[in-house]
Amino acid sequence: MIETAGSFLLYVASFLAVLTVIIYVHELGHYWVARWNGVRVDTFSLGFGPELAGWTNRHGTRWKISAIPLGGYVKFFGDASAISNPDEALARMTPAERAGSLHHKNVWQRSAVVAAGPAANFLFAIVVFAAIFMFFGRAYTPPVIGTVVAGSAAEQGGLRDGDRVLSIDGSSIAQFEDLRIVVALHAETPLALVVERAGQRVNLTVTPRRVDVPDGFGGSQRMGQLGITGGRPEFVKHDALSAVWYGVRETGSVIVTNLTYIKRIVTGAESGDQLSGPIGIAKISGDVARLQPLALIALMATLSVAIGFVNLFPIPMLDGGHLLFYAVEAIRGRPLGERAQEYGFRIGLTVVLSLFLFATWNDLNRLQVISVVAGWFS
Repeated sequence: MIETAGSFLLYVASFLAVLTVIIYVHELGHYWVARWNGVRVDTFSLGFGPELAGWTNRHGTRWKISAIPLGGYVKFFGDASAISNPDEALARMTPAERAGSLHHKNVWQRSAVVAAGPAANFLFAIVVFAAIFMFFGRAYTPPVIGTVVAGSAAEQGGLRDGDRVLSIDGSSIAQFEDLRIVVALHAETPLALVVERAGQRVNLTVTPRRVDVPDGFGGSQRMGQLGITGGRPEFVKHDALSAVWYGVRETGSVIVTNLTYIKRIVTGAESGDQLSGPIGIAKISGDVARLQPLALIALMATLSVAIGFVNLFPIPMLDGGHLLFYAVEAIRGRPLGERAQEYGFRIGLTVVLSLFLFATWNDLNRLQVISVVAGWFS
């Protein structure tokens, strides 16, 4: 019983630590760029709902921790709510008040404030990855095939032991980890490989098979698999400059992985059952925390990229939705009407809630909660 309670507390603490840091970084990006552009910030909140604790700084910003720790927001002067929709009092503001209102800044200043949140998430990830690569090292395995499993997709496609993979679909492969990511995201999709074999370049076409792979934590992930093994990974430490470069590459890799998965969902090549919500993130955070703190920090950086990326979706209520409205305003020379924006926010709220419920359903399914509950009524 005590062990169960301790595990539960570890999962909750890990999830809250990861989410709080990511949200704080995101909102801090909005805050600082707003301040640089002369915008007054009324509230900086970690969480939603009633305030649990807080303080007001000399600029009049209320910094607070709220009761529901599933997000956060920055409320600017002139906002009617936490989603930065305009206050009805905007038209009655004095010239001095207008100078501190986000909604009276030009479209480029407003765009910079909005884009600063996701940008801060990406910058945070680059810094974290760079620090890990500099002080602990970066995992590196040459893209050389150690063993081809008999009867596998790799054998069927003509791969052999000792082949060095040079490129996949025209994209160069520098390490075995890159090969693994591409294959995982392209189940049942033919891939054009160029390999080096005995000093000669050989063109092959292989089709990864879709399999359920245990994730090591009692669950599984559906992904593409060729049936090959690589060598033992080495950890290479980098100097500051190259560590930053590889930090940028790692951040870009996370973005490309997310883009590829979404593209395959849209085209019907993948289902959306691998999408995770808060429950899934909490489980992953707790599982990783039980391994080692460094792994949790790396996960935090990866999730920071994912959250920054998702926030750029052109969905009203998200940062990308605001940027979409500003892009339309820049093209038209005037903002969208209040009714159009209101309908946009309603649609955005519906989409965001639907995605949240869908991801939560996936989490519950993976944890077999749905099947257990269904068994009670069968």
